[in-house]
Amino acid sequence: MSRAETGRAEGGRAGAGRAAGVGRFPKGAAAVKAGDALPPLEIPVTRTLIVAGAIASRDYQDVHHDVELAKEKGSPDIFMNILTTNGLVGRYITDHFGPSAVLRTVRIRLGAPNYPGDTMVLTGSIEEVARTPEGTTATVRVVGANGIGKHVTGMVTVTVPAVPAVPAVPAAPTVPAVPAAPAVPAAPTVPTTAVEADGTVSGGTASGGTASGGEASAGEAPTAAGGAA
Repeated sequence: MSRAETGRAEGGRAGAGRAAGVGRFPKGAAAVKAGDALPPLEIPVTRTLIVAGAIASRDYQDVHHDVELAKEKGSPDIFMNILTTNGLVGRYITDHFGPSAVLRTVRIRLGAPNYPGDTMVLTGSIEEVARTPEGTTATVRVVGANGIGKHVTGMVTVTVPAVPAVPAVPAAPTVPAVPAAPAVPAAPTVPTTAVEADGTVSGGTASGGTASGGEASAGEAPTAAGGAA
């Protein structure tokens, strides 16, 4: 295994590849049309990717993990199994159409083997598009080529569900007007008390030292109401 291949296998996610535009799908499902091409996706084929894919899919055939046994069976090295290839094709489609995309069918055929140290480049073109109220369904032709030839060819059907309409926000309820505060009644008029020149008090009498309800003669203390001192 070459130094470059070892670095790819040990650093980051095994078999990770990126292509311009993959996973963004900027135009949305409504803009998809027959004849559109998907951006290519390069996938480094590492030993880690081959072995991990075989283990994940429970394919324990020795040609996918044991170099010596693979050579005994006529292969120059271990090679990728079809289940790993199937998963990579599905990932290529969903990376483009977005996380809500649903794979309906994946039909593939293998050709040239994927050996360690090679690179597989996936490309796709949209063959058919059907639109319904439930969403947009596209049929995509996929090809994956490596340094030997075409590793995989096939057709994938994918559906992007329609985005539900956002319900209108109801208008805010009308706030009732605040009733006016009742008028404050005017304060009652307080009668004024005036002392006349002759000693008479308005509203009461105080003549000759006499208070209402009692008398006060000269030299005598005033009596309490109804009594004498």
